[in-house]
Amino acid sequence: MTEPALLPDDSTDAASEDASRFPAVLLENLVFRWPGRTRATLDIPAFTARRGEHVFIAGPSGSGKSTLLGLIAGILVPSEGAVFVDGTRLSELGGARRDAFRGDHIGVVFQQFNLIPYLSVLENVLIPCRFSPLRCARAAAHAGSPRQAAHTLLERLDMPPALWNRTAKQLSVGQQQRTAAARALIGSPSVLIADEPTSSLDADRRAVFLRLLLGECTASGATLLFVSHDLALADAFSAVVSLPELNRAPEEDGA
Repeated sequence: MTEPALLPDDSTDAASEDASRFPAVLLENLVFRWPGRTRATLDIPAFTARRGEHVFIAGPSGSGKSTLLGLIAGILVPSEGAVFVDGTRLSELGGARRDAFRGDHIGVVFQQFNLIPYLSVLENVLIPCRFSPLRCARAAAHAGSPRQAAHTLLERLDMPPALWNRTAKQLSVGQQQRTAAARALIGSPSVLIADEPTSSLDADRRAVFLRLLLGECTASGATLLFVSHDLALADAFSAVVSLPELNRAPEEDGA
């Protein structure tokens, strides 16, 4: 990286405006080893995702896909090399600032969705706005209020209003999935990470969800990193990356 990494400003969008000069995600000489291991789980010389790009990251179970997403989200820290998101080198931030940066700039759709079961659909969707003033401000600027932004996302993701006050534990798997997507998208994060989000759906529901997710990422300009072992989904993406081809670490040490 030839230019210095940005440090995020939690109170304004200034850092986001400057970050537009950088790729959405950049990996340089990335090596990750789990504690107690001498051999690397990931060894990736270079990877770039452009702003607004929709990237399908393919690989079988155990190839390191979830580990890679954890590094890009700042949940994990590389053993060597660098992870940049919006021009910020994540390992230069302390744990609390990485958490704040993730809350401001990265949305995540987890494989198991990770909704809070006793909260309503709306309350789950609005969680990022409770923890990120920046995303709360963006949601209000785009829709008039965070609650209206949540309404708009849920409508676009085909969640009828009759479901919005139901608790997450009362929802079907497909409804939970769309709620998780709305939560990840609210407040216009610049990067959206999806970790095997369609693994529990049948083929028809996978296709519907993928169309809705890609449409919302296009509308917001978010860079989408979508991880899956299901190559049947790859044709919908502007870029397809094989993690086993990208990763120089021995396959048996993948995680």
